[in-house]
Amino acid sequence: MAATQTDVVILGGGHNGLVCAFYLARAGLKVTVLERRHVVGGAAVTEEFQPGFRNSTASYTVSLLNPKVIADMDLARHGLTVVERLVSNFLPLDDGRHFLAGEGRTQAQVAKFSTRDAARLPEYERRLEVVAGVLRDWILKAPPNVVDGGWMAMLPELLTAGALGRQAAALDTQGRRDLLDLFAKSAGDWLDGWFESDPIKALFGFDSIVGAYGSPYTPGSAYVLLHHVFGEVNGRKGVWGHALGGMGAITQAMAAASAEQGVDVRLEAPVAEVLTEKGRAVGAVTEAGDVVRARAVVSNLHPRLLFERFVDAAVVPPDFRERIGNYQSGSGTFRMNVALSALPNFTSLPGTGDHLTAGIIMAPSLAYMDRAHAEARLNGWSSKPIVEMLIPSTLDDSLAPSGQHVASLFCQHVDPTLADEHRDTVADLMIETVDHYAPGFKASVVGRLALGPRDLERRFGLVGGDIFHGRLTLDQLFSARPVLGHADHRMPVPGLYLCGSGAHPGGGVTGAPGHNAARAVIRDLGR
Repeated sequence: MAATQTDVVILGGGHNGLVCAFYLARAGLKVTVLERRHVVGGAAVTEEFQPGFRNSTASYTVSLLNPKVIADMDLARHGLTVVERLVSNFLPLDDGRHFLAGEGRTQAQVAKFSTRDAARLPEYERRLEVVAGVLRDWILKAPPNVVDGGWMAMLPELLTAGALGRQAAALDTQGRRDLLDLFAKSAGDWLDGWFESDPIKALFGFDSIVGAYGSPYTPGSAYVLLHHVFGEVNGRKGVWGHALGGMGAITQAMAAASAEQGVDVRLEAPVAEVLTEKGRAVGAVTEAGDVVRARAVVSNLHPRLLFERFVDAAVVPPDFRERIGNYQSGSGTFRMNVALSALPNFTSLPGTGDHLTAGIIMAPSLAYMDRAHAEARLNGWSSKPIVEMLIPSTLDDSLAPSGQHVASLFCQHVDPTLADEHRDTVADLMIETVDHYAPGFKASVVGRLALGPRDLERRFGLVGGDIFHGRLTLDQLFSARPVLGHADHRMPVPGLYLCGSGAHPGGGVTGAPGHNAARAVIRDLGR
């Protein structure tokens, strides 16, 4: 048992924890990070899952990582290279046709299915970007917070709210209506109002159910669609890419940047409890009994995990404790990595080509996605699941032996309570689903790793398998994330802060919650 003193102790070495650590250390604070696993990165890691085959284990593609974070941490100098997909998305269809989406391609491809939709596409993209542009400015800012304490305490929040209000007011009436629609409507209703052809609606609608356990017709799912529009790769908005070396290359570069600033990262140091004295967080105790005392404790954990397992309930206000207990977190995600002896050959677009670098979406319509969700609710999983496949080895030959490949399968919907004994049955179904579109795929699989929602929870602390640390619904967004009154990253226990995806602006590999939480800590500690 050992005792050490630091300025800030961070619970969890996921990407947001590393981002937060970097900014705190750069401000001159002494920072210690406690990581449960043998490697930093949280859900953004690259691991060998079959001898000779490596891939991103959980998160699997790059776009939302904030450009300011990339620049401030100088991630390129620390080894990060992101390459763009040669095609953004590829949708193989049951009738033998296909749909390719990407710069310079999408409108002509849409015209194959509907000339009306092709004509409307530029206006759709313009209006979506208008709303995204307003919200993009708020990714690296704490939202207006509901506080007690009279006018002096409220004044900064009123100014924040006023600044946001001025931005919203700058929108014309059409823009304000779109803003309301995208926060309140389902993605299906939003897209049905724009387009008539199934492939274009499936392309955009897929983003609305990524990581969620819902239908594209679930109210509020339009925001999840919008959430995926914020990103960029190498300065190009709306582009998706691949980190050479997998998603672990991002967090290894972050770890190197943090180490350069003097951050102390301790691996295989699982936390047992947040240490509190007189109602204040003053450090952390590891399972080995080591005590790290600190002026501030910052958690990169899922908020429910933090307050239900690590913080003494006696120091948490009852109403907050109750609301965190009801904080909605669940996912229909079934995540697979497969080792392949050969590239898949799709019936609708045979042979090799740029389409194999794309996000390959096997879900041809919004109705298909809606049925997949309904059947999973009824039976535990859908007999016709939603599968997105990426083959990163088409862009990065370091991941597999020469002439062979790795593929990431992001599959839905599987009930979060699915018993582990059905894992292989569901994994077989996912592979057979791909084989339906690319005959011979099943025979090419030489190894696999399958992780259901509970596996993701056990391995990465994703409660209910939720990749976003909580659903991105209106009651859990912006000023209400994770609970109204604590959107400024300061938790109701003095000295305790939240820097993970359960804080504003939510999930995805963005680094934004870590950046924003660091700013709050620096302000409070007088730096």
